[in-house]
Amino acid sequence: MKFNLKKYALVALKGVGMGAADVIPGVSGGTIAFMTGIYEELVGSIHNFDKTAFKLFFTGKFREFWKHINGTFLVSVLVGILVSIFSLAKLMTWLLENHPIQTWAFFFGLIVASSVFILRGVSLWKFKDVVLTVFGVGLGAVICTLTPTETPDGLWFVFLCGAIAICAMILPGISGSFILLILGKYDYVLGAVAGLTSFGRAEEVTAGLATGPMSWGHCLLIICVFAVGAAIGIVTFSKFLHWLLARWNRETTLVLAGFIIGSLVKVWPWHGANDFPTLPGLAAADGTVRFPVADAHIAGAILFAALGLALVFGIEFAGKAVAKKRDEGRPGRRNCFLQRLLQK
Repeated sequence: MKFNLKKYALVALKGVGMGAADVIPGVSGGTIAFMTGIYEELVGSIHNFDKTAFKLFFTGKFREFWKHINGTFLVSVLVGILVSIFSLAKLMTWLLENHPIQTWAFFFGLIVASSVFILRGVSLWKFKDVVLTVFGVGLGAVICTLTPTETPDGLWFVFLCGAIAICAMILPGISGSFILLILGKYDYVLGAVAGLTSFGRAEEVTAGLATGPMSWGHCLLIICVFAVGAAIGIVTFSKFLHWLLARWNRETTLVLAGFIIGSLVKVWPWHGANDFPTLPGLAAADGTVRFPVADAHIAGAILFAALGLALVFGIEFAGKAVAKKRDEGRPGRRNCFLQRLLQK
């Protein structure tokens, strides 16, 4: 079979869109994959990393192994994702350092919209559904509250973050960057990615907003460990996730949506009381009132939160329009695919 350069260049371009989404908490790479028509092939290719694939690889049948896992497709997607992530990492790091309130507000709007989108798909609510959603909200709030501000920087924890966050890629509506936010490693990993673009310059680069300077070599080590964790996580945990969704789809979806809502405490634009805008000369004994109103920062935060909401709803609207157009005349195609996938 001849290599179709045009086809796989287009796949790589779709990977660029997925990578851009994966950098932004609240926007799912899985959603972009679904919109662009590669979601089914992507998930199917990932699930082809099974016993047959390992048998082919370890018996030296590399050509058959490559064909079995749809390797050219996967590499094309991966190249696009990496190009996008490395291109946007420095921008996101700069925004978090120089415009934190507006950036976190934008993330807040993105995640609110994502949770609304997931819950809209649930019909005929019952009391049990409400209980499961509330349980998810409580679980998310508790975990984010208990998660220390400074999570471990050890390589074992970076590996764990990669294994967990990558699984969000295969779930439309769930953001891998959002998972990193919960784990306290979003700016750390993003800073390491941005640090790699220094390409060994003598000066030290800063990885993360509060982690201090780190060498280029250490940034490379962090990304390599994260990538290994991601590779193992997407092959192993994704199978468990699909097993869970196959048997308790509605229940799992409700708990996940509730968890996202509860986790909003992690991305509240004003992380502490001292971050609230101050209004001099009002009421308080020290002449100030700490309350986030009537301040330019508030207007900006509201605007960026609204932009986050609009972005997610715009993407979902476009995705539905594309999916509807693609599936016209092919009723039941998507359901048949999911049934075959969940039987694996």
